[in-house]
Amino acid sequence: MPGTYALVESPVQLLNVLEWAHARTAGGTAPGGTPPPEGAGAYPAAGDRAAAPGPAAPGAADAPLAPGELTVVVLPPRNATTRGQLLRMSGLARDEGHQLLWREVRGPAGPGAWPALARRLRAADRLVIGDPFSRWAQLLLAGSDTRRVVVVDDGTATMEFTAQLSRGEPLVRWHRAAAPRGARAALFAPVARRALRGLSPVEGREVEVFTAMPVEHPPGVTVRRNDLAWTRGRFGPPQITGGSDLVGTSLVETGVIHEDRYLGAVASLAAEYGVTRYLAHRKEGPEKLKRVAALAGLEIVRPDLPLELVARTGPIGRRVLSFPSTVVHTLPLVLRGTDSGVSVCEITDDWLTERASPRAGGFLAAVISSARGAHGLPVLPVPLPPPTAI
Repeated sequence: MPGTYALVESPVQLLNVLEWAHARTAGGTAPGGTPPPEGAGAYPAAGDRAAAPGPAAPGAADAPLAPGELTVVVLPPRNATTRGQLLRMSGLARDEGHQLLWREVRGPAGPGAWPALARRLRAADRLVIGDPFSRWAQLLLAGSDTRRVVVVDDGTATMEFTAQLSRGEPLVRWHRAAAPRGARAALFAPVARRALRGLSPVEGREVEVFTAMPVEHPPGVTVRRNDLAWTRGRFGPPQITGGSDLVGTSLVETGVIHEDRYLGAVASLAAEYGVTRYLAHRKEGPEKLKRVAALAGLEIVRPDLPLELVARTGPIGRRVLSFPSTVVHTLPLVLRGTDSGVSVCEITDDWLTERASPRAGGFLAAVISSARGAHGLPVLPVPLPPPTAI
């Protein structure tokens, strides 16, 4: 049926759908070429990868969002922590007046839920995509005739998405060494190609990227700045503690870096910078977190909402340390005007596993350099691990 539908599979995707909806109902959001608000920093290039968003394309998807028009379709994964955060975020979306559809497309219930969902989306006026790399999103996009597509942030993956779209390449996540192969991948290939065409601007189709990341500007795509205005207006200001917090990462879980190297770095950072709390990533497992607590003596905090909302509500440390990840671009925005500052920690090539993509080191370096350029974040070298961590 007609309307605007958003497809989300993670809490941060849903957060950024709410940010996009707020911008659309609050009179629109400035094109990416507009200077950021005072204190937000600029968006310089990070090497050849991340360029300042250019001006909006004529006739781009500027249609305002009518009250009750947006339906958020949640396609939850099986991870319990992620599902819990999605439930909390779904409640916030309902509070904002949006419709919610929770659809279990994974597992035994999937085949029954899929046809009705596909019919709904086939005639949508506008689709908002949280993860353009997702096979579920690509399946639905390939079957849709919508002429207006919006891609919202799924973290730093947006940087890789816009780069690949600019070059007309197949969509492959930056931490994967190569595109999937085998019979299943071959069967899915036509769907992926059609989905990529659906994400490409052509006559009669408008494509927008709504992002807080420094990204390349694919020809014909409207790039608009997400400055987390809904989060800042809805929550906070936060209580600032006197200590330092360290943000956990899922780079171990995705096979990018060695766990022992990471744990040693956490312990050394805790000792050097007085870190007292470890804000766990939703994908980190209990055994790894037990090792973090034992080696570094940190309090483990399991956020029940995306970190942007947790930081905005507080308590949050006066200094927040993070490895290269999404939050080195989003936390400076949500903490703007507070006494809390963000620092980014280096990751060197000897951390990388043999399974890491050849692009991984360069991508992580680009995240660091762009955060330094965009927000003036200090970059902290990781000191040698203390004896207790060796």
